[in-house]
Amino acid sequence: MTDKKILTGKKKIIEVGNIKLGGHYSPVYIAGPCAVESKQQIMETALSLKEIGVDILRGGVFKPRTSPYAFQGLGREGLEYLKEAGETAGLPIITELMDEGHMEIVAEYADIIQVGSRNMFNYSLLKALGSVKKPILLKRGMCATINEWMLAAEYIAVHGNQDIILCERGIRGFDNYTRNTLDLAAVPIMQKETGLPVIVDPSHATGIKDLVTPMSRAALACGANGLMIEVHPNPSCALSDGQQSLNFQEYRQLRQDI
Repeated sequence: MTDKKILTGKKKIIEVGNIKLGGHYSPVYIAGPCAVESKQQIMETALSLKEIGVDILRGGVFKPRTSPYAFQGLGREGLEYLKEAGETAGLPIITELMDEGHMEIVAEYADIIQVGSRNMFNYSLLKALGSVKKPILLKRGMCATINEWMLAAEYIAVHGNQDIILCERGIRGFDNYTRNTLDLAAVPIMQKETGLPVIVDPSHATGIKDLVTPMSRAALACGANGLMIEVHPNPSCALSDGQQSLNFQEYRQLRQDI
């Protein structure tokens, strides 16, 4: 790790509307489907999650998928549905940006722009996001070390945007029982080293819905500043990641349990 750093460990508070993320503020809850599939689906999800008590609505519209035959998202149409659902429910929205070509439109609609695991090493994209005046959620790469993750955040910061939220979502290990291996030690390490808020995504970290609640408890116990969890009206019919998604009642129970 180089000695020349923008992110020095001084506590950073990220503000999204009335929501404050980081420091000693209460954990922030982000939830929604892996992918926006229809206007009805995302509207139902937004209104149900608002009633449960979610702070930020998530939903993918440009989907990076391992298989070229898998659902790739609705693109701009999905972005419009997500924005409308967020406004109707009174929730800010977060969605993933995959490439610079969509940066302007995503920045126009989204309150927080997500950089997914696959793009943590996309340095041209990180540089470009330094000029965007929106908070950036930077997910840890699936094979990224702590230092590589720190330096990815530095790429955004050194180009002008220090409103960065870090997201631990598990790293690839040798055991394939779970989707990834959740590295909770990274939470206090990254908070100390960068000063940025760190949230945890137990859905992608485990890939198993029954593990989402216990890993959510563990994430908050180690000091995570929030949770991002996949929730779908009918996970068995989801077009992506249904096996790790909770339905509304399961998510309500999770919130009661933690």
